[in-house]
Amino acid sequence: MYKRQHRSRVAESRRLTLKSWDYGNLRVDTLIAPMSVLTNVLGLLVAIAFGGSGQGVEQIVVAFTYYSNATQIMFEFNQIYRRLETSMTEAAQFTELLLDPPTVLDPAEPEAPAPRDTGIRFEAVTFAHAGAEPIFEGLDLEVPAGARVGLVGRSGGGKTTLTRLLLRMSDLDGGRVLIGGQDISRLRQADLRALIAYVPQEPAMFHRSLRDNIAFARPGATDAEIRAAAEAAHVTEFADQLPEGFATLVGERGVKLSGGQRQRVALARAILRDAPVLLLDEATSALDSESEILVQDALWRLMDGRTALVVAHRLSTVAGMDRLVVLDRGRVVEQGTHGDLLAADGAYAKLWQHQSGGFLGENAEPAPDDSPPPAAPTALPEPDEPAGART
Repeated sequence: MYKRQHRSRVAESRRLTLKSWDYGNLRVDTLIAPMSVLTNVLGLLVAIAFGGSGQGVEQIVVAFTYYSNATQIMFEFNQIYRRLETSMTEAAQFTELLLDPPTVLDPAEPEAPAPRDTGIRFEAVTFAHAGAEPIFEGLDLEVPAGARVGLVGRSGGGKTTLTRLLLRMSDLDGGRVLIGGQDISRLRQADLRALIAYVPQEPAMFHRSLRDNIAFARPGATDAEIRAAAEAAHVTEFADQLPEGFATLVGERGVKLSGGQRQRVALARAILRDAPVLLLDEATSALDSESEILVQDALWRLMDGRTALVVAHRLSTVAGMDRLVVLDRGRVVEQGTHGDLLAADGAYAKLWQHQSGGFLGENAEPAPDDSPPPAAPTALPEPDEPAGART
């Protein structure tokens, strides 16, 4: 059934493409280009024919040049009209997109946000994208208040989808998600997202100043607060070297910044937002080793006292979490601390061994009396903190 639905969507997309003005213009171009060449050749022949033997080469060249310029203007008018036609079509398609009703709506009678704590619970969650097979079927997962939990596993296991469901980017097909005992579907989306600081793998940047991009997390923040968040995320290390400092425009989608710099800006946003729940989706994937060491320290401090859900493919970045949850094809296959999962010698241990030595050809099984594999070189210890510092 899902394959038939997929083929139907592909066929519909192809049909719309064939009807689009862009495709029509492409077909017109295949006719206009040779017509332009033939017209100029015809103009040259006319100039030679009507020039007669009494005319010199100069007169023929001048006549042909006038003719060529006249026909070129006519073809340029054709191009202008078609560009206008294409622009109007694209504007109409964009308008249709804006007029599409949203699929995720606030409840008719929303509840006021009053969570008893910041614990997260997924209860019998069932979800599938439109026309696709279910990703989750009856998933149960609990993240205690103040806990730091890492989501790991192979690609396509549902890690990022789980964070999007917590943000209520999509509605569930079954079950519910709770924060502090409150069903998030009963909250206004603005109230829900005010509880969460989210750092995506590819953060969105706007063609505004660096300061404005950080302040996007909390528009009313003062310059001192923005500066403090930037320092905590090590943004100042490159911001102070920019031509205009924090007033420098970062370009559309942040094209003037590197991938690592954009992720630091996203971390500064999360620090500035100061929300009780923290979601990190591959927040350090674009950082080099030196930058990661700096940012990891900021992350540990940011997670202190907050409920943190961290998605990571590089296991060394989450080895120090309170608990690791291994997802595979929408199911929780293992969970526990880093040491417990290595000792269990299950899916997590195999992933860890693959990342720490598998690429070097060390595929031999360890002897029974061998100690667990050593930590990867990029693994970072959790900073020391006094007993009882975290709640």
